[in-house]
Amino acid sequence: MSINDASPQDWDKLRKKYPAITSKYEALVAEEEEGGSHTEIDMVNHPDHYSGKIECIEAIEESMTPEAFNGYCKGNCLKYLWRYERKGKALEDLQKADWYLTRLIASYQSQSKVD
Repeated sequence: MSINDASPQDWDKLRKKYPAITSKYEALVAEEEEGGSHTEIDMVNHPDHYSGKIECIEAIEESMTPEAFNGYCKGNCLKYLWRYERKGKALEDLQKADWYLTRLIASYQSQSKVD
C-alpha cells in the first residue's frame, strides 16, 4: 500500500495514534492565517521538502511492523554516519543520524512498554 492509497479512515487512525501531528498542523494553519510564515528551515527536524499535513516519518512507521521500522531507523543512522564526511554538511548529517537513533530508541522504549 502506498501513502497515496491511504483512505480518510487511515489518516484518522494516524491522527488518533499521534495527536501531536494534528496539533502541529493546526498551529501551522493558524500561523499562516495570521500572516506569519516560517523563515528559518530546520533541515534536521522539519526539512522543507517533507511538507504536508502529517509527518512523513509517522506515516512510514504506521505502514511497517515495529521490527521493520526499527530496521528503517537503523539503516538511516548508518547512511548518515557513512557519508557525513563526504557531502560537505557533516554536522547536519550527524544530527540526522542522531535524530534517527533517538527515534529508534523511542521505538524500543514504546515496544518494551507493550511487552
